[in-house]
Amino acid sequence: MVNTSFPRLEKSVFIVTYGRSGSTLLQNLLNNLPGYLIRGENENLLASLARAWDTVQRSEQGSKMRAEGQITTPQHPWYGYECVSEQALGEALAGSFIQTVLRPNDNTRVTGFKEIRWHTDPALFPVMLSFLHRFFPDARFIFNIRDHDEVVRSGWWKYMDEAKVRHQLTQAETLYADFAAAHPEQCITMRYNRYITGVEAWRPLFKFLAEPFDSKIVTAVLENKLQHLQTL
Repeated sequence: MVNTSFPRLEKSVFIVTYGRSGSTLLQNLLNNLPGYLIRGENENLLASLARAWDTVQRSEQGSKMRAEGQITTPQHPWYGYECVSEQALGEALAGSFIQTVLRPNDNTRVTGFKEIRWHTDPALFPVMLSFLHRFFPDARFIFNIRDHDEVVRSGWWKYMDEAKVRHQLTQAETLYADFAAAHPEQCITMRYNRYITGVEAWRPLFKFLAEPFDSKIVTAVLENKLQHLQTL
């Protein structure tokens, strides 16, 4: 069941990626689409929310109490826990995140954010995306990847052990592929090395988002290369 607290939002879009993948260019393009408000990184705030929801969802204690129809009193060590609903908690956490972190305005019809830290806890990765998929309006996931030979030479990665970096990138992309295989209609993979080649490379993204293709928007974004990309 999708959170219905924000009826004006048509869908949610999440850019799932790793650092120095060129994803800010993608973020910039999305924010040029009418009614789109795609925020930048937030230090993976979602992780704590998704973990809290998952704790309740997987709670053996809570499930046992509800299955037995327990009604606890103030003397019970788990007083009130039988009334904790993972559905209600998920909706409340998602609503709070939308309201306080994404902060859509009256003109926003699509919101979301970009993050580069999704893969830092592989076990939590599917939990986070499942949380978004379940509680955010018509959630869509854009997996943004880049040629590993370029990433390992870019930004902070070049100061790290190359073998470890390549392993981390491969692990991240495996997580992306697994989730995409399970939710093909909600996911698309965008390759930086492909979409910087020209306007037509962006057409599949517009189709995925059910937006009319606008070559003028794409051209303007590609021509106005972001400053931080100069060091990519």
